[in-house]
Amino acid sequence: MLSLSEIFCSLQGESTFVGLPCVFVRLAGCNLDCGYCDTGYARHESAGEKVSIPEIIDRVSSYRVTLVELTGGEPLLQPDTPELIRSLLDLDCTVLVETNGSQDISPVDIRAHLIVDVKTPGSGMAESFYLPNLSLLQSHHQIKFVLVDEADFFWSLDFIKQHLLQLQCKEIIFSPVVASFKPAVLAELILKHKVQARLQLQLHTLLWPDCDRGR
Repeated sequence: MLSLSEIFCSLQGESTFVGLPCVFVRLAGCNLDCGYCDTGYARHESAGEKVSIPEIIDRVSSYRVTLVELTGGEPLLQPDTPELIRSLLDLDCTVLVETNGSQDISPVDIRAHLIVDVKTPGSGMAESFYLPNLSLLQSHHQIKFVLVDEADFFWSLDFIKQHLLQLQCKEIIFSPVVASFKPAVLAELILKHKVQARLQLQLHTLLWPDCDRGR
């Protein structure tokens, strides 16, 4: 059984799959408390309904969309999540797993596309990253930095230089918290410092700025 916050179909708003129709499976429960969190309703596991894997599969299948993202909360906190991932992959779904970087990713099926956050100082959770995960990253995985301000940008550059340059994972995403870090400023910094990172804005917040959930 899994604690489920919601299932809905929308457009992928982040990652290299941005813009594609996607079914989101948002699991309840998170071990972090990021200052910019926009899914506080999914932070506590008790806020979710207990649902079996076959029922989740049925709900996902009803949308007839083969791109599926598991997100949260923090999906890897729940011990049955790897089984759900395998089940979806065995149905020929393309599975994305958005994780906050604090949990061991080794139980996740290698076929899944992991999107691993590295929490910056601006999040208040910069000490949470589980460094052994770095050796498990694959070429189809992605690393994401959510940047609160310019200090986060330079902190992220240092992290990349220390930990990421020799890894298989080459897809690095910089996503600004637009309330405190203007995207145009981040764009100029990326160009000035020749950072091999993808600037990404949350598509769903641009399309549906007044919608708090389900998009």
